[in-house]
Amino acid sequence: MKIKLLAIGKTDNKQLIALIDEYQNRLKHYIKFEFEVIPDIKNAKNLSENQQKEKEGELILAKVNNADDLILLDDKGKHYTSIEFSKLLQKKMNSGIKQLILVIGGPYGFSEAVYKKAKGKLSLSKMTFSHQMIRLFIVEQIYRGFTILRNEPYHHE
Repeated sequence: MKIKLLAIGKTDNKQLIALIDEYQNRLKHYIKFEFEVIPDIKNAKNLSENQQKEKEGELILAKVNNADDLILLDDKGKHYTSIEFSKLLQKKMNSGIKQLILVIGGPYGFSEAVYKKAKGKLSLSKMTFSHQMIRLFIVEQIYRGFTILRNEPYHHE
């Protein structure tokens, strides 16, 4: 299985980029992982909230194949402990899917078409975080999940 993380809009924060890169490099020892940034919509300030979600949704869905398992990072998604999340990763690997795609949407969330295509929603917290911070948090949690599955000493319960 391969895990792909899609995110709308780039980040200019060099420290965040460095930390994300560090966890991406660590993940190479466990699974094929790809992080892809979908560029921000041009002239988004001239679009309504719904128009922006629709345009972002089209860009997201263009990256998803029918065989992919799509999970949205959404504040209304299911909450997992790190151990529960590691079990979800194991379940996805055992299911035989070729690619698991996790998506961090734009500032207004996802279009209806993206919600319909998704197989699930995942929330990392009841709190709201910036879209840039979530990138680091999810990459770290994926790494943590694999260390849990391998009984490595990174995670302490």
